[in-house]
Amino acid sequence: MTSVFISIRNLTCAVISVCLVFAGTLNPVPGHAQGATITPNYKDADIRQIIEAVGEVTGKNFVIDPRVTAKVTMLSTTPMSPDAFYEAFLSILAVYGFVAVPSGDVIKILPDANARQMPGWEEMAGGQRPDDIVTRVVPVRNVAAAQLVPILRPLIPQYGHLAAHPASNLLIISDRAANVDRVLRIIRRIDLESDEEYEVIRLVHASAGETVRVVTALQQGSRAAGGGPTITVVADERTNSVLISGDKMDRLRIRTLITHLDTPLEEGGDTRVRYLRYASAEELATKLSAQYSTTAGAQANGGGVDVTIWADEQTNALVLTAPPKTMRSMMRVIDRLDIRRAQVLIETIIVEVGMDKAAEFGITWAVFDEDYSAAATDFPIVPGGVADLAAAAGAAADAVITVPPGITGAVGRLSDSGLSFAAVIRALQSDADNNIMATPTLVMMDNEEAQIQVGQEVPFVTGSFTTPVAGGATVNPFTTVEREQVGLTLKITPQINEGDAVLLKIEQEISTLTDSTQAVDLITNNRTITTSVIVEDGGTLVLGGLLQDDIRESEQRVPFLGSIPLLGVLFRAKKVQYVKTNLMFFIKPTIIRDSVDAAFETNAKYSLIRDIQLGIDRDIGLLKGDHQRPVLPELETAGQKTPALDLRGLTPDDVDSEAKQPGGNTDTATPEN
Repeated sequence: MTSVFISIRNLTCAVISVCLVFAGTLNPVPGHAQGATITPNYKDADIRQIIEAVGEVTGKNFVIDPRVTAKVTMLSTTPMSPDAFYEAFLSILAVYGFVAVPSGDVIKILPDANARQMPGWEEMAGGQRPDDIVTRVVPVRNVAAAQLVPILRPLIPQYGHLAAHPASNLLIISDRAANVDRVLRIIRRIDLESDEEYEVIRLVHASAGETVRVVTALQQGSRAAGGGPTITVVADERTNSVLISGDKMDRLRIRTLITHLDTPLEEGGDTRVRYLRYASAEELATKLSAQYSTTAGAQANGGGVDVTIWADEQTNALVLTAPPKTMRSMMRVIDRLDIRRAQVLIETIIVEVGMDKAAEFGITWAVFDEDYSAAATDFPIVPGGVADLAAAAGAAADAVITVPPGITGAVGRLSDSGLSFAAVIRALQSDADNNIMATPTLVMMDNEEAQIQVGQEVPFVTGSFTTPVAGGATVNPFTTVEREQVGLTLKITPQINEGDAVLLKIEQEISTLTDSTQAVDLITNNRTITTSVIVEDGGTLVLGGLLQDDIRESEQRVPFLGSIPLLGVLFRAKKVQYVKTNLMFFIKPTIIRDSVDAAFETNAKYSLIRDIQLGIDRDIGLLKGDHQRPVLPELETAGQKTPALDLRGLTPDDVDSEAKQPGGNTDTATPEN
């Protein structure tokens, strides 16, 4: 046997054919010698030249894709047959990302990215080699084919293909034959018939719900530690049974534990202490006593054990004494009542825009002579006329004449002889505008009434006593005053429906003070709403509103004379008042089902107040030194408590430094409004 060394630098197809040494009969295919051996060694050879050499040695015909380009190095020390040389050639293609795909009498050399789109060896006549691209359809019998896809996907290269057909529970795999065989071996090991079954264990003494809670807690601890059985345990309260599903050995272990727990109580062991998390022990004890009083009486008459229920307020716990069956019934009732109740955040928006305008104009005059012949005009709707001023001046020599609001002008001539006259011109225009917007916020428990009251007590004069003294003066010895609440009162009872709607029973009263345009006294405005509405969670609903325009015009005149053009102004007075009120009520409920929702709403309100404080200048001008207005500390992230706020003029740096001190005060109060 002769081995030949071939250098690719001078290699040609003729040289390779000359270097072959024939050791047997010739193959009928031209250029292919049966039994010949070759020892190929290439260094940085063009892969196309190697394909030509393989074709000469094996007698195969190749079609080369234009994208097939590479520099190949292959070293061998042992002579190989043409078939072995072809196997080595297929390995070279796999290393450089190419694949040989048979197509009739020719073999296509393509990038392996296109391999899964071509038919494989098993679709063609003949056998297959480890590096050939094959496509297999694999039936899966005991597991879902779709569940195997994410498990096997990392084993399939990028050019391969792996898909599942759920309807027929089949896997489709396209890859090189060697890798497909490996994947098939893995599938056979996974696709095994499971020995999982269901078991039903009837309990005699223990409660199915309590037993499942104990077993589940034990399983969670085992899984947290990285082990434990993968088994499902479910309680059937109706039949007081436990259903378990899983591996046979795991089921045996759990069944042993359940059997140990299902043991009768010892003498005097019918008493249990149940600590409550959310419900009130005192209220729940009263309800349970009423519920089971009939059962207790029937058992007492039949010689059974009586039922005793009492509450311990200090620990918020129930102490229960009852037979096992009654005890299990009570535990089920307690489980359904001792739950976290939802809360409702109510945001009410009250918007009121009011405008009050008034105008007065009038002329009063008087003419008289020494014979006491006189003529005068007086209009009550315009105070401060000639008659009012004359009465005030004649009351007492030292009386103080009060001039009414607005402008008052007077002209006249007063003499002991001849004609005397006096005229007073009175004009007044007043505007009173108000824009009130209130946003009361309240958090309450489901089905419990809550009330918020914000306002002030305003004193109103209800009476006075006047005593005359010498000289015509008077003394006011006392005045009676009554204080009334003025502000906002809001009472709401929410009821959360099965969905996301909230039924609200609302009683709302708003009282405000409004300045009178006549400047006589204070005016109290009262608005009351009593209603029941249904609002979606997070939705906004208008409760009521008032749109009112009120125009009052008053005119007084002297008959006939007041109607004379131009001159009639001297014989009439006019007053106009315009009042416009726009008032709307809006309400927005938000359901708070857990601590996350409560923290979110609280943080929003807390941050709003803190941002307002940060926007105000913190320096206190009259105090020297580092004294500054206090600011709420920034809320910590979830799971950490905010340090207690010190309102003794700390700077933000002081607050941050105290919050970072270890072992500091971590108590905090969460504002609800």
